[in-house]
Amino acid sequence: MLVESVAAFGTPAFPEVLRRELLALQDGVLPIAGEHGGLIDPETLGLTLLSSCADAERIEVVVGVFFTEIVGGCSCGDEPFEVNGYTELRLRIERTHGAAVILLQGD
Repeated sequence: MLVESVAAFGTPAFPEVLRRELLALQDGVLPIAGEHGGLIDPETLGLTLLSSCADAERIEVVVGVFFTEIVGGCSCGDEPFEVNGYTELRLRIERTHGAAVILLQGD
């Protein structure tokens, strides 16, 4: 639920409130996947508001997500390595209760 983001929409505080609420979600809720089959380090997530619009029922937002993917080494003894990643998410937030659908941009 992104209740605080709904309340802050249309104010200068909205990007920061949205970022804070999204980063507070449980690990794995945001549909983020790296390109190398590794694990996403949740401590490295960075969010940037790219666009937003709204009607009477919902707020639609696009956010850019920066992250670090930790890729395990192969079975021959290589050490794990880190790869910087980026993706965009599209959110549909219901104004009445703050419930959100979060999709990869383009889905």
